[in-house]
Formats: sequence, C-alpha cells, structure tokens
Amino acid sequence: MIWILLACTDPSGTNASSDSPWVQTWADEFNGTGAIDGDKWTHDLGGDGWGNNQLEFNTDRTENSRQEDGFLVIEARKEDYQGNTWTSARITTSETFAQQEGRFEAKIQLPPGAGIWPAFWMLGDNFQDVGWPNCGEIDIMEARGQDPTTTNAALHNPGGSGGDATYDSLTVTEDLQDGTHLYAVEWDGDHIAWFLDEQLVMTAHPGSINGGWVYDHPFFMILNVAVGGNYVGAPDESTPDSSKMYLDYVRVYERQP
Repeated sequence: MIWILLACTDPSGTNASSDSPWVQTWADEFNGTGAIDGDKWTHDLGGDGWGNNQLEFNTDRTENSRQEDGFLVIEARKEDYQGNTWTSARITTSETFAQQEGRFEAKIQLPPGAGIWPAFWMLGDNFQDVGWPNCGEIDIMEARGQDPTTTNAALHNPGGSGGDATYDSLTVTEDLQDGTHLYAVEWDGDHIAWFLDEQLVMTAHPGSINGGWVYDHPFFMILNVAVGGNYVGAPDESTPDSSKMYLDYVRVYERQP
C-alpha cells in the first residue's frame, strides 16, 4: 500500500473540530481502466437480502463496478442473476485499509430511480469479532433514488441501531443526481460531523446519540448501490433498468500531530 503524506489546510474549509491541518493518508482517484484496484478494494458478493430484504445480487463483474473515464462506476442492472432480479456491486476496504478518526470524503453523483439505494458508509474493523451493531456503523451518505435532493446521515451502535439509530438529513435545492457533490464526515475523538458540499448535515457525540458510543477504534469504508429493501422501498415502473453511481474520488485524512 502506498501512503500519501500531504500536509494541507482543512479540506472542509470549516475547521469544525480542530485548528490542526489535515494530512492525507489514503486516496483512490479512479484514474484506471476496467476493474477496480484490488490493492485498495475487495468485493462483497452475494444476494441474500443483506439483512434488509434487498433485491440485488452483488457481483465482482465489470458490468457492475469499474473504472471508466476517471470515475468509479457502480451500476445496478435489472437482470436475472443467481436467483435475483437485479445485480449491483458492493466494494469495501475491509481487507486493505481502516482508520480511527479523521476526515473521510467522496465526490459522488447519485444514481436515479425509485427503489435505488446508494450509500457511502463505514463499519468498525472488529466487525468479524463482535458483529453488527456492536462494531459500530457510520453512514456518511445514504439516499433514496426517488428523493434526488436529500442526503441522509446515521449512526448505528449497540442500543441505537436500525429504526432506533441516530440520524438526520439535509435537503438542498440542487438535484444530487445531476453532477457530483462532496459527502464527508469529520471524526475527532468523541465528535463526528457530517457534511454535504461543506454544509453541515448532522453532528453527534456520546451525549447526543441513541445507544452506546463505540467509535473508539478503526473503521473501514464501503461503497454500494442497493436495490429495494426496507429503507428505500421497491423499484417501480419508473425505475430505469440501469442506474449508475459515479465517484470522482475517495480521500481520507488525519489530523496533523
């Protein structure tokens, strides 16, 4: 793994949590062609509903995830595959990178369509040992394809998961499916703040959340486009047969000592 150590000013422009500048620790600019970079990402494969009654089978095919024209493309496709009626992709840094605290950001164009559920999120790297929600979950961005102007932020943790999670949303005038927008969290100790294009979406700390605070260890990143499920509802006749999420980059920073 190549670590990029680049001293820089606060990329958010807000310096919400500290006066210290950021140092970049990880990035993928998606400047390759074809398959994703296997040194940075691996695929989660399967189509068993993913605990949310989702409809897609997540594959490692380039039809569902690829680098193309300077972007990562994750494409949900309506097709019969392995007993499922849709395919898509879910990629993760669980085997390659995790970090405790810092700024995690991605520039994303959201996919359209009722029942389409894109997400940029993180799980605690102790997931295999303690399971969910004990490992903790940070949802940097979740969206419903039928609601193109709203981004949703959430925390899941013991005593505060699923319908009892801590969450908030921000609705803007722009169509988030029309061009890229910057989604980020800044995580400093016992404080996490969410941003859309540097507008504050939500803040959280131990006294403000449902359940226990378990954000004291490294987390890894996940990108996916789900189809259907409890959170977003089913696709309908207006949903396109192909719906693509575009990512210009994903970057991670930590506070300079």
